[in-house]
Amino acid sequence: MSAAERSVLFLGKANDAHVARAAAFCRLNFARASSYLGNWGDPLPDGAASWTGDLIISYLSRWIVPPGLLDRAKIAINFHPGPPEYPGYGCNNFAIYEGAAEYGVTCHHMAPRVDAGPIIAVTRFPVLSSDNAGTLLARAYDFQIVLFYAIVGRIVRGEALPASAETWTRTPFTRKEFGELGRLTPGMNEAEIARRKRATDVGALKPAS
Repeated sequence: MSAAERSVLFLGKANDAHVARAAAFCRLNFARASSYLGNWGDPLPDGAASWTGDLIISYLSRWIVPPGLLDRAKIAINFHPGPPEYPGYGCNNFAIYEGAAEYGVTCHHMAPRVDAGPIIAVTRFPVLSSDNAGTLLARAYDFQIVLFYAIVGRIVRGEALPASAETWTRTPFTRKEFGELGRLTPGMNEAEIARRKRATDVGALKPAS
């Protein structure tokens, strides 16, 4: 099936420049592209919930796609702003907290459980000594849009998706774990406090998911 014949559901977060570029790319290259953008806590729009078609693309989406909707797509892929070692919520924050030397972004097939489907491709880059959670996330967003163009470009050209040999290495981080990361107590030493502050210093950026 050519790209001109495919129907695409694009799900992303609102008010993000990278998401807007990715959605525009889909509208340009697929004949039928439905785009829905939202924030944490928003209900899944009715148009998305009732959609049936060929391809679901989740790009920094704030919704967990229900299994019934996944079943109605021939392919469903997600772009995650973290490597397989850091699935789930606040992935950039935990990478900084754990002192990771390397970070990355992942494209994977979607499964009912978040960040658990077979991995399509991973792009990695170094974590710098100057990084905090915000600067690391900003760079991840740049690498992620490039990965998006590469993977979705293959679909547009009618090429098969690659299959990475990489696998998720742990269960996804949760919002509860992220909340604990930002908690400071009187018993913590100065090094631990500094470590936690660096890991939660995102400036204007929000934690990734």
